Amino acid sequence: MTPLYRRPGFLLRRAHQLSVGLFENECQSLKLTPPQFGVLHMLMHSQAMDQARLARALGLDKVTVLHVVRGLETRGWLTRQASTTDRRKWTIKVSASGQEAFAQAQHLAQQASDRLLSPLSPDEQQVLTGLLEKLCQGLESKARTPFEPGQA
Repeated sequence: MTPLYRRPGFLLRRAHQLSVGLFENECQSLKLTPPQFGVLHMLMHSQAMDQARLARALGLDKVTVLHVVRGLETRGWLTRQASTTDRRKWTIKVSASGQEAFAQAQHLAQQASDRLLSPLSPDEQQVLTGLLEKLCQGLESKARTPFEPGQA
């Protein structure tokens, strides 16, 4: 293996590519992407949120969240209503059909996660997850997009 292929950044990027591919394969019947699943997951566990708070909770930029929300809204899975406290903000909620889609997606997303970690033993899976959490927490102050974990 050349030095490039052993670099942590290269390996993390490749693991991310594999993760996205597995997720999209599992969720192809719903035509659901990882960012769309993240938005649905956060909103299902917090009832409603504005776009800026949703972006921070997922560690995504506001423009990306806007595109994801619009796409899910077009599919009838989300609704947006003007905030009662701030005219500049929209409150985003999961619709009834979005709740049904999320119920299906949860199982499929878990299958994708299981498949991603399948080459590892249960102990290795815990170690990997712990190290990734430690890496993210240790570098959070240098991130380009703010991340404020939600309650999901």
